[in-house]
Amino acid sequence: MTETKAGNIRIVTVSYRQDEEKSWPMRIYIPDKQGPFPALLDVHGGAWNSGGCGDNEKIDLALAEGGITVFAIECRKAPVHTYPAQVIDVNYATRWIKAHANDYNILSDNIGGLATSSGGHALFLSGMRPDDERYRAIDLAGGNSLDAKLSYLIGAWPVLDPYGRYLFAQENNLDFLVKATESYFLDEETMKKENPLLAIERGEQFSLPPVLIIQGTADLNIPLSSVSRFVEVYRSAGGLVDLELFENEPHGFACKPGTESDRAIERIKTFVIAQAAENSSNVR
Repeated sequence: MTETKAGNIRIVTVSYRQDEEKSWPMRIYIPDKQGPFPALLDVHGGAWNSGGCGDNEKIDLALAEGGITVFAIECRKAPVHTYPAQVIDVNYATRWIKAHANDYNILSDNIGGLATSSGGHALFLSGMRPDDERYRAIDLAGGNSLDAKLSYLIGAWPVLDPYGRYLFAQENNLDFLVKATESYFLDEETMKKENPLLAIERGEQFSLPPVLIIQGTADLNIPLSSVSRFVEVYRSAGGLVDLELFENEPHGFACKPGTESDRAIERIKTFVIAQAAENSSNVR
């Protein structure tokens, strides 16, 4: 374990899981306030092939300054680790956070998820299928009785229709996205089957926690039609979803300095605090 500080925020890096290959890090952003705090699992993007637990640090630090403890994980990556590796990582990390709630002074009944880009695919599948045995493939020592349910989901420019994004990438000659998608899913059938949007359209049964989606209208990596369709089908299935569009903002905009970036982070913060208050009143 290592610990540093950024202003008043403590940043603790731990190994949340070890396998025969390596140790997988989790970076925890801890507010300098009196808890207990709402907790947020952060899942990075990277087209399933790259990225790490520090990718969303700008967002995570701002949320921690607002009184939210953020647990940013590093996921396994293709081409070495293919579907459902990253969903398994999210499921395991959710249970790990619940098992360590007392260690980090968080509200174990108020844990949500935040994901960017391809991380949205893993987060939403795990959050919508928290009891799927495929995703619980890794045992958690002393914590196998814990579930992987999340109180809410936040997707920032999320990939919620990997097959639709794959076709979009082909049509727009985004070869790196085409190859990255193929290296994780291996075939188009898996892209269609393990797909939050298409699975809801097929009428499959899911957990439907409240959702917030942050999306720029100038995103050249995500087809906006897929985002709109997801919002429509999620609501039709009985879920609550807020879509916040940011005009003329590109893919990943909230990870960079800017007025709209600050506004997006504030919107995320407001959503988390509102969900914390709602869940707290439900517990009572």
